[in-house]
Amino acid sequence: MATDKNNLIVYCEYEDGKVADVSLELLTKGRQLADKLGIKLEAVVAGSDLKDVEKQILPYGVDTVYKFDDKRLSPYTSLPHSSILINLFKEKQPRIAFMGATSIGRDLGPRVSSALHSGLTADCTQLEIGDHKDARTGEEYKDLLLQIRPAFGGNIVATIVNPECRPQMATVREGVMKKEVRDSNYSGEVINLKTEDYTKPEDFVVEVIDRNVEKSKVNLKGAPIVVCGGYGMGSKENFDMLYELADVLGGEVGASRAAVDAGWADHDRQIGQTGVTVRPKLYIACGISGQIQHIAGMQESSIIISVNNDPNAPINDIADYVITGNVEDVVPKLIKYYKKNTK
Repeated sequence: MATDKNNLIVYCEYEDGKVADVSLELLTKGRQLADKLGIKLEAVVAGSDLKDVEKQILPYGVDTVYKFDDKRLSPYTSLPHSSILINLFKEKQPRIAFMGATSIGRDLGPRVSSALHSGLTADCTQLEIGDHKDARTGEEYKDLLLQIRPAFGGNIVATIVNPECRPQMATVREGVMKKEVRDSNYSGEVINLKTEDYTKPEDFVVEVIDRNVEKSKVNLKGAPIVVCGGYGMGSKENFDMLYELADVLGGEVGASRAAVDAGWADHDRQIGQTGVTVRPKLYIACGISGQIQHIAGMQESSIIISVNNDPNAPINDIADYVITGNVEDVVPKLIKYYKKNTK
Protein backbone atom coordinates (compact mmCIF):
# COMPACT_ATOMS: atom_id res chain seq x y z
CA MET A 1 0.00 0.00 0.00
CA ALA A 2 1.41 3.39 -1.00
CA THR A 3 2.26 5.85 1.74
CA ASP A 4 1.51 9.44 0.88
CA LYS A 5 3.50 11.67 3.21
CA ASN A 6 6.11 12.99 0.84
CA ASN A 7 6.36 15.87 -1.57
CA LEU A 8 5.74 16.87 -5.17
CA ILE A 9 8.82 17.20 -7.38
CA VAL A 10 9.11 18.92 -10.78
CA TYR A 11 12.05 18.23 -13.08
CA CYS A 12 13.14 21.60 -14.49
CA GLU A 13 14.71 21.68 -17.95
CA TYR A 14 17.52 24.22 -18.19
CA GLU A 15 19.39 25.50 -21.22
CA ASP A 16 21.21 28.69 -22.22
CA GLY A 17 20.75 30.23 -18.79
CA LYS A 18 16.98 29.75 -18.76
CA VAL A 19 14.52 27.34 -17.16
CA ALA A 20 12.07 26.07 -19.80
CA ASP A 21 8.59 27.62 -19.80
CA VAL A 22 6.95 24.18 -19.55
CA SER A 23 8.84 23.58 -16.28
CA LEU A 24 7.64 26.90 -14.85
CA GLU A 25 4.08 26.05 -15.90
CA LEU A 26 4.39 22.72 -14.06
CA LEU A 27 5.71 24.50 -10.97
CA THR A 28 2.61 26.72 -11.02
CA LYS A 29 0.29 23.70 -11.24
CA GLY A 30 2.46 21.80 -8.76
CA ARG A 31 2.13 24.59 -6.19
CA GLN A 32 -1.68 24.49 -6.49
CA LEU A 33 -1.77 20.72 -6.03
CA ALA A 34 0.79 20.76 -3.19
CA ASP A 35 -1.33 23.36 -1.37
CA LYS A 36 -4.37 21.15 -1.72
CA LEU A 37 -2.47 18.16 -0.32
CA GLY A 38 -0.65 20.11 2.39
CA ILE A 39 2.77 19.02 1.14
CA LYS A 40 5.90 20.79 -0.12
CA LEU A 41 6.73 21.65 -3.72
CA GLU A 42 10.26 20.74 -4.77
CA ALA A 43 12.26 21.14 -7.97
CA VAL A 44 15.31 19.39 -9.40
CA VAL A 45 17.55 21.03 -12.01
CA ALA A 46 20.59 19.38 -13.57
CA GLY A 47 23.00 21.10 -15.96
CA SER A 48 26.04 23.34 -16.06
CA ASP A 49 26.51 26.98 -15.01
CA LEU A 50 23.52 26.87 -12.66
CA LYS A 51 24.59 29.92 -10.66
CA ASP A 52 21.48 31.70 -9.32
CA VAL A 53 19.11 29.36 -11.22
CA GLU A 54 17.02 29.24 -8.04
CA LYS A 55 16.06 32.87 -8.65
CA GLN A 56 14.05 31.65 -11.64
CA ILE A 57 12.48 28.76 -9.69
CA LEU A 58 11.76 29.86 -6.09
CA PRO A 59 9.24 32.62 -7.01
CA TYR A 60 6.84 29.91 -8.20
CA GLY A 61 6.40 28.81 -4.60
CA VAL A 62 9.13 26.16 -4.50
CA ASP A 63 10.17 25.00 -1.03
CA THR A 64 13.30 23.05 -2.02
CA VAL A 65 15.55 23.21 -5.09
CA TYR A 66 17.91 20.28 -5.69
CA LYS A 67 20.81 21.47 -7.86
CA PHE A 68 23.22 19.30 -9.82
CA ASP A 69 25.76 21.68 -11.35
CA ASP A 70 28.24 19.77 -13.52
CA LYS A 71 29.61 20.59 -16.96
CA ARG A 72 29.09 16.92 -17.96
CA LEU A 73 25.30 17.35 -17.56
CA SER A 74 25.00 19.83 -20.43
CA PRO A 75 23.84 19.33 -23.09
CA TYR A 76 21.27 16.76 -21.98
CA THR A 77 22.13 13.09 -22.39
CA SER A 78 19.86 10.26 -21.29
CA LEU A 79 21.93 8.19 -18.87
CA PRO A 80 23.22 10.70 -16.29
CA HIS A 81 19.94 12.64 -16.08
CA SER A 82 17.99 9.37 -15.72
CA SER A 83 20.33 8.13 -12.97
CA ILE A 84 20.04 11.42 -11.10
CA LEU A 85 16.24 11.30 -11.05
CA ILE A 86 15.98 7.57 -10.34
CA ASN A 87 18.33 7.75 -7.37
CA LEU A 88 17.00 11.06 -6.07
CA PHE A 89 13.44 9.73 -6.23
CA LYS A 90 14.50 6.53 -4.43
CA GLU A 91 15.97 8.71 -1.70
CA LYS A 92 13.22 11.35 -1.42
CA GLN A 93 10.29 9.09 -2.38
CA PRO A 94 8.10 11.84 -3.86
CA ARG A 95 4.36 11.40 -3.88
CA ILE A 96 4.01 13.05 -7.31
CA ALA A 97 6.54 13.90 -10.05
CA PHE A 98 6.06 16.05 -13.17
CA MET A 99 8.12 16.84 -16.24
CA GLY A 100 7.47 18.49 -19.58
CA ALA A 101 6.33 16.39 -22.54
CA THR A 102 9.27 17.71 -24.54
CA SER A 103 11.85 15.65 -26.41
CA ILE A 104 13.78 15.53 -23.10
CA GLY A 105 10.78 14.66 -20.94
CA ARG A 106 9.60 12.01 -23.37
CA ASP A 107 13.03 10.38 -23.14
CA LEU A 108 13.47 10.82 -19.40
CA GLY A 109 9.96 10.05 -18.11
CA PRO A 110 9.69 6.44 -19.36
CA ARG A 111 13.24 5.63 -18.20
CA VAL A 112 12.58 6.88 -14.68
CA SER A 113 9.09 5.40 -14.32
CA SER A 114 10.24 2.04 -15.68
CA ALA A 115 13.17 1.86 -13.24
CA LEU A 116 10.90 2.79 -10.31
CA HIS A 117 7.94 0.63 -11.52
CA SER A 118 5.75 3.65 -10.98
CA GLY A 119 3.81 4.10 -14.21
CA LEU A 120 3.55 7.31 -16.24
CA THR A 121 0.69 9.19 -17.88
CA ALA A 122 1.91 11.13 -20.92
CA ASP A 123 0.51 14.32 -22.47
CA CYS A 124 -1.97 15.17 -19.72
CA THR A 125 -4.28 18.09 -20.43
CA GLN A 126 -5.49 18.46 -16.81
CA LEU A 127 -4.10 17.50 -13.41
CA GLU A 128 -6.30 17.46 -10.31
CA ILE A 129 -6.49 15.91 -6.85
CA GLY A 130 -9.46 13.69 -6.06
CA ASP A 131 -10.74 10.43 -4.60
CA HIS A 132 -11.13 7.10 -6.37
CA LYS A 133 -13.05 3.91 -5.61
CA ASP A 134 -11.85 0.67 -7.17
CA ALA A 135 -14.95 -0.82 -8.80
CA ARG A 136 -13.52 -4.33 -8.57
CA THR A 137 -12.31 -4.42 -4.97
CA GLY A 138 -14.48 -1.68 -3.50
CA GLU A 139 -11.39 -0.10 -1.94
CA GLU A 140 -11.45 3.68 -1.62
CA TYR A 141 -8.43 5.93 -2.15
CA LYS A 142 -8.23 9.53 -0.99
CA ASP A 143 -6.33 12.42 -2.57
CA LEU A 144 -4.97 10.69 -5.66
CA LEU A 145 -3.51 12.56 -8.63
CA LEU A 146 -6.18 12.53 -11.34
CA GLN A 147 -4.29 12.46 -14.64
CA ILE A 148 -6.63 13.57 -17.41
CA ARG A 149 -5.97 13.19 -21.14
CA PRO A 150 -7.76 12.34 -24.40
CA ALA A 151 -7.74 8.60 -25.14
CA PHE A 152 -8.83 6.10 -27.81
CA GLY A 153 -7.94 8.44 -30.65
CA GLY A 154 -9.48 11.38 -28.84
CA ASN A 155 -12.99 9.94 -28.69
CA ILE A 156 -13.10 10.10 -24.90
CA VAL A 157 -11.37 11.98 -22.12
CA ALA A 158 -9.80 9.46 -19.73
CA THR A 159 -8.99 10.02 -16.06
CA ILE A 160 -6.05 7.85 -15.07
CA VAL A 161 -5.15 7.08 -11.45
CA ASN A 162 -2.24 5.30 -9.81
CA PRO A 163 -3.48 4.02 -6.43
CA GLU A 164 -0.48 2.00 -5.27
CA CYS A 165 2.82 2.89 -6.96
CA ARG A 166 4.83 6.03 -6.28
CA PRO A 167 5.63 8.52 -7.53
CA GLN A 168 2.47 9.29 -9.47
CA MET A 169 4.17 10.55 -12.66
CA ALA A 170 2.80 12.65 -15.50
CA THR A 171 4.10 14.70 -18.41
CA VAL A 172 2.41 17.83 -19.78
CA ARG A 173 3.14 19.77 -22.97
CA GLU A 174 4.15 23.43 -23.02
CA GLY A 175 1.25 25.87 -23.03
CA VAL A 176 -1.33 23.53 -21.47
CA MET A 177 -0.94 24.99 -17.97
CA LYS A 178 -0.69 28.66 -16.99
CA LYS A 179 2.60 30.07 -15.75
CA GLU A 180 2.13 32.33 -12.70
CA VAL A 181 4.67 33.55 -10.15
CA ARG A 182 3.48 32.85 -6.59
CA ASP A 183 5.68 35.38 -4.77
CA SER A 184 8.80 37.11 -6.11
CA ASN A 185 10.29 36.94 -2.58
CA TYR A 186 9.32 33.34 -1.83
CA SER A 187 12.05 31.78 0.28
CA GLY A 188 12.95 28.15 -0.21
CA GLU A 189 15.93 25.95 0.52
CA VAL A 190 18.64 25.34 -2.08
CA ILE A 191 20.48 22.02 -1.80
CA ASN A 192 23.59 21.47 -3.90
CA LEU A 193 24.12 17.77 -4.64
CA LYS A 194 27.11 15.98 -6.12
CA THR A 195 26.55 14.33 -9.48
CA GLU A 196 28.88 11.42 -8.65
CA ASP A 197 26.70 10.47 -5.65
CA TYR A 198 23.76 9.78 -7.97
CA THR A 199 25.42 8.52 -11.15
CA LYS A 200 27.91 5.87 -12.27
CA PRO A 201 31.03 6.62 -14.39
CA GLU A 202 29.56 4.57 -17.26
CA ASP A 203 26.59 6.99 -17.41
CA PHE A 204 28.98 9.38 -19.16
CA VAL A 205 30.12 7.09 -21.98
CA VAL A 206 28.13 9.19 -24.48
CA GLU A 207 29.65 12.58 -25.21
CA VAL A 208 27.99 15.20 -27.43
CA ILE A 209 30.68 16.36 -29.86
CA ASP A 210 28.59 18.71 -31.98
CA ARG A 211 25.02 19.88 -31.58
CA ASN A 212 22.84 21.89 -33.94
CA VAL A 213 19.34 22.98 -32.99
CA GLU A 214 17.25 24.69 -35.64
CA LYS A 215 14.89 27.27 -34.20
CA SER A 216 11.27 27.09 -35.34
CA LYS A 217 10.34 29.73 -37.92
CA VAL A 218 6.77 29.79 -36.64
CA ASN A 219 5.91 31.48 -33.34
CA LEU A 220 2.41 30.18 -32.65
CA LYS A 221 2.81 30.31 -28.86
CA GLY A 222 3.69 34.00 -28.86
CA ALA A 223 1.03 35.12 -31.38
CA PRO A 224 -1.84 37.18 -29.90
CA ILE A 225 -4.03 36.18 -32.86
CA VAL A 226 -4.12 32.71 -34.46
CA VAL A 227 -6.01 31.88 -37.66
CA CYS A 228 -6.31 28.11 -37.85
CA GLY A 229 -7.49 26.06 -40.81
CA GLY A 230 -8.83 22.51 -40.91
CA TYR A 231 -9.70 19.93 -43.53
CA GLY A 232 -12.91 21.86 -44.14
CA MET A 233 -10.83 24.47 -46.03
CA GLY A 234 -11.20 22.04 -48.95
CA SER A 235 -7.92 22.67 -50.78
CA LYS A 236 -4.44 24.10 -50.43
CA GLU A 237 -5.53 27.15 -52.46
CA ASN A 238 -8.31 27.85 -49.98
CA PHE A 239 -6.00 27.20 -47.04
CA ASP A 240 -3.52 29.74 -48.40
CA MET A 241 -6.17 32.46 -47.98
CA LEU A 242 -5.62 32.15 -44.24
CA TYR A 243 -2.11 33.58 -44.57
CA GLU A 244 -3.59 36.76 -46.01
CA LEU A 245 -6.16 36.95 -43.22
CA ALA A 246 -3.47 36.41 -40.58
CA ASP A 247 -1.27 39.04 -42.24
CA VAL A 248 -4.05 41.64 -42.14
CA LEU A 249 -4.72 40.88 -38.46
CA GLY A 250 -1.06 40.69 -37.44
CA GLY A 251 -1.48 37.06 -36.43
CA GLU A 252 -0.06 33.62 -37.20
CA VAL A 253 -1.48 30.67 -39.15
CA GLY A 254 -2.14 27.32 -37.49
CA ALA A 255 -3.51 24.06 -38.83
CA SER A 256 -5.40 21.03 -37.62
CA ARG A 257 -3.82 17.60 -37.94
CA ALA A 258 -6.07 16.77 -40.90
CA ALA A 259 -4.88 19.89 -42.77
CA VAL A 260 -1.24 19.00 -42.05
CA ASP A 261 -1.81 15.38 -43.17
CA ALA A 262 -3.35 16.71 -46.39
CA GLY A 263 -0.11 18.61 -47.08
CA TRP A 264 -1.63 22.08 -46.82
CA ALA A 265 0.63 23.18 -43.92
CA ASP A 266 3.87 22.16 -42.24
CA HIS A 267 3.83 20.17 -39.01
CA ASP A 268 5.27 23.06 -36.99
CA ARG A 269 1.93 24.84 -37.54
CA GLN A 270 -0.13 21.95 -36.12
CA ILE A 271 -2.28 22.83 -33.11
CA GLY A 272 -3.69 20.18 -30.82
CA GLN A 273 -2.80 17.14 -28.74
CA THR A 274 -0.05 16.06 -31.15
CA GLY A 275 1.03 19.59 -32.04
CA VAL A 276 1.34 22.93 -30.26
CA THR A 277 -0.86 24.27 -27.47
CA VAL A 278 -1.80 27.95 -27.81
CA ARG A 279 -3.77 30.47 -25.75
CA PRO A 280 -4.05 33.62 -27.93
CA LYS A 281 -6.33 36.57 -27.33
CA LEU A 282 -8.22 35.69 -30.54
CA TYR A 283 -8.51 32.29 -32.22
CA ILE A 284 -10.29 32.04 -35.58
CA ALA A 285 -11.08 28.42 -36.49
CA CYS A 286 -11.83 27.99 -40.18
CA GLY A 287 -13.23 24.69 -41.44
CA ILE A 288 -12.36 22.88 -38.20
CA SER A 289 -14.85 20.35 -36.82
CA GLY A 290 -13.31 20.40 -33.33
CA GLN A 291 -12.22 16.92 -32.30
CA ILE A 292 -11.04 16.51 -28.70
CA GLN A 293 -7.39 16.38 -29.77
CA HIS A 294 -7.62 19.80 -31.45
CA ILE A 295 -9.68 21.42 -28.69
CA ALA A 296 -7.02 20.31 -26.16
CA GLY A 297 -4.58 22.61 -27.95
CA MET A 298 -6.64 25.83 -28.09
CA GLN A 299 -9.51 25.77 -25.58
CA GLU A 300 -7.80 28.36 -23.33
CA SER A 301 -7.99 31.04 -26.06
CA SER A 302 -9.61 34.25 -24.79
CA ILE A 303 -12.03 34.63 -27.73
CA ILE A 304 -12.85 31.86 -30.21
CA ILE A 305 -14.55 32.50 -33.55
CA SER A 306 -15.67 29.48 -35.56
CA VAL A 307 -16.26 29.64 -39.31
CA ASN A 308 -17.97 26.42 -40.43
CA ASN A 309 -20.71 25.30 -42.80
CA ASP A 310 -21.89 22.77 -40.21
CA PRO A 311 -23.89 24.51 -37.46
CA ASN A 312 -23.52 21.38 -35.31
CA ALA A 313 -19.71 21.19 -35.50
CA PRO A 314 -18.33 20.34 -32.01
CA ILE A 315 -16.07 23.40 -32.04
CA ASN A 316 -19.16 25.62 -32.03
CA ASP A 317 -19.87 24.42 -28.48
CA ILE A 318 -16.79 26.23 -27.14
CA ALA A 319 -16.79 29.14 -29.62
CA ASP A 320 -17.75 32.65 -28.45
CA TYR A 321 -18.95 33.53 -31.96
CA VAL A 322 -20.08 31.21 -34.74
CA ILE A 323 -20.22 32.18 -38.42
CA THR A 324 -22.18 29.54 -40.32
CA GLY A 325 -21.16 29.48 -43.96
CA ASN A 326 -18.64 28.22 -46.50
CA VAL A 327 -15.07 29.24 -45.69
CA GLU A 328 -14.36 30.16 -49.33
CA ASP A 329 -17.14 32.78 -49.06
CA VAL A 330 -16.58 33.97 -45.49
CA VAL A 331 -12.76 34.27 -45.35
CA PRO A 332 -12.44 36.70 -48.32
CA LYS A 333 -15.14 38.86 -46.72
CA LEU A 334 -13.23 38.86 -43.42
CA ILE A 335 -10.04 39.88 -45.25
CA LYS A 336 -11.86 42.66 -47.08
CA TYR A 337 -13.56 43.90 -43.89
CA TYR A 338 -10.42 43.86 -41.75
CA LYS A 339 -8.36 45.56 -44.46
CA LYS A 340 -10.89 48.35 -44.61
CA ASN A 341 -10.93 48.76 -40.82
CA THR A 342 -7.20 48.56 -40.15
CA LYS A 343 -6.16 51.38 -42.45
